[in-house]
Amino acid sequence: MARPKSEDRQNAIMSAAIRVIASKGLGAATATIAKEAGVSSGSLFTYYETKAHLLNELFLELKAEMAKVALDELPTESEIRMQVLHMWSRWLRWATSSPEKRRVLELLSVADEITQESHQAANLALRGMRELLQRSSENGHMRDAPLGFIVSIMFGLAEATINYMLFDPANADKHCMAGFEAFWRTIS
Repeated sequence: MARPKSEDRQNAIMSAAIRVIASKGLGAATATIAKEAGVSSGSLFTYYETKAHLLNELFLELKAEMAKVALDELPTESEIRMQVLHMWSRWLRWATSSPEKRRVLELLSVADEITQESHQAANLALRGMRELLQRSSENGHMRDAPLGFIVSIMFGLAEATINYMLFDPANADKHCMAGFEAFWRTIS
């Protein structure tokens, strides 16, 4: 009879995958991930049938975490600008305080192993962020632009802002706000 799966082991595998992929890239061997997690390779494959399965699950987990952090304690009673600023600031703080997770998410976002189904599921995880962007652009310069285009602009400006926040951490808050103002002027 098969042993029941352990949530602790599954979490250890995911954490190890983040550390290993952040340092070695997507080509990192599953054996290296298993060793880092303190499990056998066979145990890793008990939880994830293939490396692609592991990568897809990791992608979804990181997208969901990012969205949860960005929208946590959203001031829904505030004006839309303050809500978007809240989302932006929390997301960028997550990215700058979790550089390994950010790096892995960047790699996975363009990886061939990530299925269309996983990309669609990630969009569902980001639904709250997307809805907030939709509402914020309804009366602005970008009102006729596809939501996907607005999301792409946001991700591009966020990446540039995150990079600069990491480059100049003493002024990270100032750079975060400057990036937000550029984004807000674009969509509102």
